[in-house]
Amino acid sequence: MHLQVLSSGSEGNCTLIRCGELSLLVDAGLTMRALSERFEAARVAPRQVDHIILTHAHLDHSRSAGIVGKRHDATVHCPMAMMQNRSVARAPKLSTLPIGGTFDLEVPRSDEALKVKTVQLPHDCAPTVAIELCYGGRKAVICTDCGHPRHDIAPKLKGAHLLVLEFNYDPQLLAAGPYPPKLQKRISSDHGHLSNAQAQELLRELVSPELHTLVLAHLSKKTNNPELALAAARETLEELGRSDVTVLVAAQHEIGPNLEV
Repeated sequence: MHLQVLSSGSEGNCTLIRCGELSLLVDAGLTMRALSERFEAARVAPRQVDHIILTHAHLDHSRSAGIVGKRHDATVHCPMAMMQNRSVARAPKLSTLPIGGTFDLEVPRSDEALKVKTVQLPHDCAPTVAIELCYGGRKAVICTDCGHPRHDIAPKLKGAHLLVLEFNYDPQLLAAGPYPPKLQKRISSDHGHLSNAQAQELLRELVSPELHTLVLAHLSKKTNNPELALAAARETLEELGRSDVTVLVAAQHEIGPNLEV
């Protein structure tokens, strides 16, 4: 199983998972033009995407899901509450995403299925979920758009070999930044996004002996920067005696490396 972040941030989110001959996207929040550019860069052929899993309905995660579903004849898995949304309306194949549940995706030419688990997160778009993907004894976890490190989240997602975790904002940069007070309050609320310090708190509980790669995701362009997020993540890993973990920052405008889970 391989994971490649195609885009991460407030302008759009999309992660490509390759599992044997199966290809799927977690979120499709870019414009179709931008997604097509990322597909070309990642060498995703026409009609190669088999499934699209949407973590929630915000447009920076769902914008082009229906179009991708139609062009690739892919199944869009989304919460029941999203079924009538314009972002998925063009998809010929829709499937209800279980919230706090599991389901299997068949992998062509393999006796083993890709197991998908969802874990509900506190965010101001209900429902929002983290995604766990398991195949071949390997586990990848994608956890973004989480308002606070609620105590019950980590036990349900622990044991990842590769973890994509939100490091959205720095409180000082948020307070001094260009956002109006109402938006600042929304971002920093218990149903907004994770600050670097909150991400550290969740990371402490998510790190397991299996973890080899951590990808910092959904960084705000205006209220965070890669240096601050990297420093926070590495500080926590060093505290835990896990400075051996590779730490990467997902970018908004270019694809990340194709990572082996």
